[in-house]
Amino acid sequence: MKIDFFHHSIGKEEKKSLIKTLGSKIISTGPVTKKFEETFAKYFKAKYCVGLSNWTSGGLILFKAFGINPGDEIITTPMSFVATSNVILHAGAKPIFVDVDDKTGNIDVDLIQSKINRKTKAIFVVHLYGQMCDVISLKRIAKKNKLLLFEDAAHCIEGKFKNIKPGQVSDAAIFSFYATKNITCGEGGAIVTNNKNIYDKLRRLRLHGINNNFSERYNKKFSHWDMDELGYKCNMSDIQASILLPQIKKIGLLHHKRQKIYEHYLKKLSKCKKISFFSKIVNSVHARHLMPVRVEARNRDIVIKELEKKGIKTTINYKSIHTLKYYKNTFKYKNKDFIKSYIIGNEVISLPLYPSLSLRKVDYVSKTLINILNKLT
Repeated sequence: MKIDFFHHSIGKEEKKSLIKTLGSKIISTGPVTKKFEETFAKYFKAKYCVGLSNWTSGGLILFKAFGINPGDEIITTPMSFVATSNVILHAGAKPIFVDVDDKTGNIDVDLIQSKINRKTKAIFVVHLYGQMCDVISLKRIAKKNKLLLFEDAAHCIEGKFKNIKPGQVSDAAIFSFYATKNITCGEGGAIVTNNKNIYDKLRRLRLHGINNNFSERYNKKFSHWDMDELGYKCNMSDIQASILLPQIKKIGLLHHKRQKIYEHYLKKLSKCKKISFFSKIVNSVHARHLMPVRVEARNRDIVIKELEKKGIKTTINYKSIHTLKYYKNTFKYKNKDFIKSYIIGNEVISLPLYPSLSLRKVDYVSKTLINILNKLT
């Protein structure tokens, strides 16, 4: 049996919306993007949303909009995709890693205060696998130390912590619509914020720093545009927005399916003592973006290769960033500097999880994984 790691959920509604947009006069940033932004902001009960061409470029303009400068330090986690810390470096700042909670993989909030100094300007947390960090405690720390609080919510559209959604208590949350994300347009991203000045600045920065774009000028009388500041080119297009818009209505349904699949995995895999799981935080809603499990580090890569032989595609989310060649060479990190993140990075396997995955295939993945582990000493 062949089981892919991921399938998107783009269907008839998305294709119809895309075709409609392709037949319009404006296919770059225009009315569809605006509608997406308004709808997405409303979903998060946020005042503003800025659509982006991708998460990474969005991270760059986020830091520029909030005044992050060379020499600044931003506290973050080593247990994430490299983009989280890479954008900090691109901004000229330095990522200051804080080890993670072994039970969840999220940043250990209790370790943050000890890393704060006069150079610290922000805390940038990651809601790993779709489970929100304790944003209430994080906001308290940020406020006490006069720091900015940013959320990497690439995994966490559906997530909640004590009924708080991403972007509701922080200065901004940034989302990804990459091909494997819970809603997708292939590439894309968005920032939600409640700060009007930052919103206006982000809209300029995503389009070279000019004060109005083509679609805003198109149906009006002639007027000159000007460039107010040095920006980038990372605006969302109406093509991307047209694919995303119909998916917003389906977020709840798709999340329900993900949760059902997760529970079936848990039921089947819990029978094997050689597999462990990350804990769910009390009073939270998990987005179930990924299905991570942990096995002994000495067996992890063997298991991945054996699963592949059986037609099952998996991946690793993630190797700890501080163990990657560039970061080790640049900052002279040792593997065990952030021991819990290091251990997770050597044990974790992400199994297939997507709404169209059948329970029959979940049974096959589970049975195959258990059989492989039982053959290993």
